[in-house]
Amino acid sequence: MLPTFSYPVEAQYYKPELFEDILNRLDQQEIDLHKVSRSHIGGVDEFHVRGAEVSKELVKGLGLTGSTVLDVGCGIGGPARMLADELDCKVTGIDISEEYIRTAKKLSALVGLKKKTKFIQADALNMPFKDGSFDVVWTQHVQMNIEDKQKFYSEIRRVLKARGMFIYYDIFKLNGQDINYPVPWANDATVSHLATPSEMDEILQGLGFSKSQSRNQTYKAKQFLNGLFEKLKQNGPPLLGLNVLMGASTKEKLGNILKGLEEGRLALQSGVYCRYQD
Repeated sequence: MLPTFSYPVEAQYYKPELFEDILNRLDQQEIDLHKVSRSHIGGVDEFHVRGAEVSKELVKGLGLTGSTVLDVGCGIGGPARMLADELDCKVTGIDISEEYIRTAKKLSALVGLKKKTKFIQADALNMPFKDGSFDVVWTQHVQMNIEDKQKFYSEIRRVLKARGMFIYYDIFKLNGQDINYPVPWANDATVSHLATPSEMDEILQGLGFSKSQSRNQTYKAKQFLNGLFEKLKQNGPPLLGLNVLMGASTKEKLGNILKGLEEGRLALQSGVYCRYQD
C-alpha cells in the first residue's frame, strides 16, 4: 500500500528505499562503497532525456562558476552535484518527493559533496526562500507536472536576483493531440500538464524576463532514445540506469516519449531567460 501523500504527483515518483537500492546495485558491480564517485552513479542520478550530457551542454559558456543556484525539481540531485563539483556553485535543490530528497542528501554524502549541496523537500509553487536569493534558477523536466504555470514561473522570478538567469530544459506539447501513457512524468493524464513553448514564453515575458537563447532539442532527444533502445535490445536493461527510478514500465514510458516526438506531438527545448532589473 502506498503511503499518504500531500500532493498527487508524489505517488508518481514514489520509490521506497531508493538509496538502499542504489547502494545494493553498486555493490553488485563490486564498487567499493567507500570510494564511490559521481561517475559510478551517473546512469541513475539525472532523470531527464540525455542525462548528464545535456546538463553539461546547458551550462556551457554561461559563466556560472561560483554562482548560487536553485535546482527546482532536483530529483535525486545529479545536476546539482555536477554544478557544485565542476563549477564550484553553491547549489540548493528542492523536490516534492521526500524519498528523492532523502536519496539526494545521502548520495551527495556518498560522493563527498555533502558540504557543497543542500536539498530540501518543498513545493515549487511556494518556495521557502527570500526574494532575490539566487543568481540562477535551473529546472529540467519539471513543468509537465505543474498545472499552475503562472504561479510556477512567478515563484522562479521571485527568488531570482535582478538580472539573474533562468535555465530550463523541458518537454512541451506542440498541439492539442493527446499523448500515450504512461510516460516518465505521468502514468495517466491526471498529473500531466504540458504547455507549449509559446505559452511558457508568454508567461515569462509577462513576468519581466528577456529571452537570451533557446534550442530545439527534439532531434538530439530522438537520437538518444533510439540509441538507448538499441542498447536495450543488445544488452538488456542496465543494472544502474533510469530503470531504477521507473521500474518495469521503463521501456514503455520512454517509448511513448519517442512516439510523441516522432509524431510531432511532443518537443524538447532548452533555453535561458534573464530577469529584468526592477
